[in-house]
This record gives sequence, structure tokens and C-alpha cells, in this order.
Amino acid sequence: MDDNLLHNRTFDELVLGESASLVRTAGLDDIQLFAAMSGDVNPAHVDAAFASHDMFGHVVVQGMWTAGLVSALLGTRLPGPGTIYLDQDLQFRHPVVPGDVVTATVTVKEKRADKRIVILDTRCTNQRDEVVLTGVATVLAPAEAIVWPRMASPDVSVRRHDRYDAFIREAQTLPALRTAIVHPCSAEAIKAAIEARNKGMIDPVLIGPEAKLRAAAELAEVSLEGVAIVAVEHSHAAAARAVEMGAAGKVGALMKGSLETEELLSAVVSAASGLRTGRRISHVYAMDVPAYSKPLFITDAAVNVAPSLEQKRDICQNTIDLLHLLGIEQPRVAVLAAVENVNPRMPTTLDAAALTVMAARGQIRGALVDGPLAFDNAISLAAARTKGIVSPVAGQADILLAPDLEAGNMLAKQLMYFGGADAAGLVLGARLPIIVTSRADSLRVRLASVALARIVARRTLHDMALTS
Repeated sequence: MDDNLLHNRTFDELVLGESASLVRTAGLDDIQLFAAMSGDVNPAHVDAAFASHDMFGHVVVQGMWTAGLVSALLGTRLPGPGTIYLDQDLQFRHPVVPGDVVTATVTVKEKRADKRIVILDTRCTNQRDEVVLTGVATVLAPAEAIVWPRMASPDVSVRRHDRYDAFIREAQTLPALRTAIVHPCSAEAIKAAIEARNKGMIDPVLIGPEAKLRAAAELAEVSLEGVAIVAVEHSHAAAARAVEMGAAGKVGALMKGSLETEELLSAVVSAASGLRTGRRISHVYAMDVPAYSKPLFITDAAVNVAPSLEQKRDICQNTIDLLHLLGIEQPRVAVLAAVENVNPRMPTTLDAAALTVMAARGQIRGALVDGPLAFDNAISLAAARTKGIVSPVAGQADILLAPDLEAGNMLAKQLMYFGGADAAGLVLGARLPIIVTSRADSLRVRLASVALARIVARRTLHDMALTS
């Protein structure tokens, strides 16, 4: 019989005692996919820590996943296409755990000719022949023979977003960070601030025109009770006041509201701000890319349009210092270009080679830096090996240093929209961290941005205290 075709058994063809089976191995992805499809996130199935204290001592597969094998068998094999499922009685006899090989079997038990109704015994066993499920199915069997092309199974995968978990857990052990929320005059901006406050992450100070702040809160359906408000006339004044409060130590971080990023950063870098350091300020995306095994940091994708070699050095060092604060002692930096060879006609490759030498001579500290590296060679060991690239960074990059803002922004957005990545945003290089979020960010991404700022602020203040 052609495996590419589905064949049914009509009511008249079915014989008492006739049976069919299918075999499926239960995996962790099956648990996650079933949870995503059904909403069954019972921690007994999806949380190993919880399940370790449950009656079985480990996660178990959802019972209805096993029952789904019976449904698949009835619809594709016996009776097959054209079958109408009417009723199912189930008894779950034994837990199914990841790695179990489950065999589902249906057997014709009874036929009722007046309505083409068929009763089938349903049974599932594991690789040890232990019965995990029994029951009885009632179906309306097809009247006519059907041969139909078998559809290919969907090619799906589980996107696990857990790269921020360690950062968020650490940040949640710290006191709420006093944060100036700069001109949060949209529903999205003010809701982001209140959500972070409700999670215990920040102690917000809202800076902006009070009437607009309250209107935005009403639109967002959040309460401003107990929230500090500093009333100013417009966004430019809000940025100036936030910078002033930061320089005076009244807040430990700034968070962009509904003003333009450039407007806020212009106030930060002004000569009189008190927040400037000897470094160029720069933006970093902390990416949670499901297809990558660890957090991936992309810089600069939002602030420096066409950085010089000296500015790239600062951008690189800013992000290295961030990773040190996150506990990554020797991050790997891939300096990106379109090719991995130095080409005098491609200035980005010359900058990449110069940055590599600067790191070797101590002008960039605390990281392994290599370039030029094309994107595939930076994040894929297989790609690097295929091209014969010998590098301590290739295929294992923690930081991707983009040649300019356009390349960095396009790379980050492609990972977000095609790769399902999350992207928490932070501006570095000033005397305090600056949280930059997008209206499209999920609560989880906003909390990750705040968590990074809390860690940076705590450790920056600690270092300042040691040197004062």
C-alpha cells in the first residue's frame, strides 16, 4: 500500500476484531507543543522543579496527548478518512514520560448497521507493554471508499524563551530601582512603567505634563495612586529634568517614554548634563533567539549611525562591560562584516581587523575579539568549519558588533520577526543605564530591559562607592 495515500475502511468492509496501530515516541517538545496548542500549562507537565515534588517525581506527558494518538488512528487508519468521531470513553492507567514509545491500537468491537455506528476498543501501551490508556470509541463509519493524498506533517518546533531568566531572577532579588520615566504620555508607555512597578522591579517617577500623564493612565486603565509625578510642560523639559535628577542621584536609571530616543539622549550627552563619561554612549539589544544556545547581544542598532573606529572601540567596550556585570567573564565578540577576509575596498573589514588588533594589545579589555566575521561564521560552528576559519570567537559569539546602525538594526529586526527573537534594549556609556523599550515589546521583554538596568545600576553604584 502506498504510504503517501490514506485509505479508509467503509462500514461494510469492517470486520469484528479488525485492528490497526500507530507508534509514537513522546518527547519534551510534544509536551511543549501540546501546552501551546491547548493552553494546558499544568506545572506537572511543564515545570520540572514543581514536578519533582509531585506524586510521580518528574514531568509527565499530558493525558490528552496520548488520547490524541487514538483520534489520529481513527481518522487516518481505521476506519480512516470520512470517519465521524461521536464519543470516547477514556481511563488513564499509567503516566507517559518523555522518551516513552507509545503504541496506540484500535479494535472493532461492535457494528450497528442501522446508523453505520461502530464501537472500537482503544488501548495505548508503552515500550514495556504497560497499559497507559484504555477506553471505548464510538464513530460513524464512512459509507464510501476514499483514497486521499496524505498531507505532510507540519514542520514545527518549540521556541523556548529562557535566555533572560537568570537576569530577571537576579534583578528580582534587588530593591526596586528608582527610575525616571521620561514623558510617558501614551497608554503603552505608562502601562509599561506601571507593569514594571507592579512586578517590584522599579519605583517609578513619572516626568511629563500631568494632564497628559493622567489621560494616558486612564486610557491604559491603570491607577497612578502612590506614583510620584514631576510635572513639566513638554517632552524636552521632561528629558532635561530626568537628566538633572539622574546627575543628582535622585534616580538610578532613566526609562524612555513616548518621546523620541534622540531627544532623550541629546539631553544625556549635553555638556551640562552631568551624566557623560569618557565613553561614547551606545545601544545594545540583549536578544533571546530561540535557535541560539545563549543570550546574544547586538550593538549598535539604535544610536550611532556610522561610527568611527574609535567610536566602535567604545561601543564594543560598553557591551563587554555589560556582560561582565552579568557574570560573563570573557565574552566573545564577533566584529561583523559581509566577508571574513580583509578587503581594502571594504572599510568595515579594515575596522574589524583593527579592532581585533586593538583587543590583542589591550585597547579593548576583558574579551576575545575577532573579525572580520560574516554573520553565519559568527554564530555557526558548522559554517566556520566549512570555510576553514580558525577563531576563538567563530560560531560562539556572545556579542555581534555591527559595522553601522543600519546593519545592526536590520539584523536585530530580522531575528525578531523571522527568528521569533525577543530583544531587550539598553543604552550604555552614561553614568546610569537608560532603558529603551518599544511599543511592540511584550511584558517579558520590558521586564528584561528593566532587569538589565537594575543589575547595571546596582553594580555601577557599588563600584562608585568603592572608588569614592
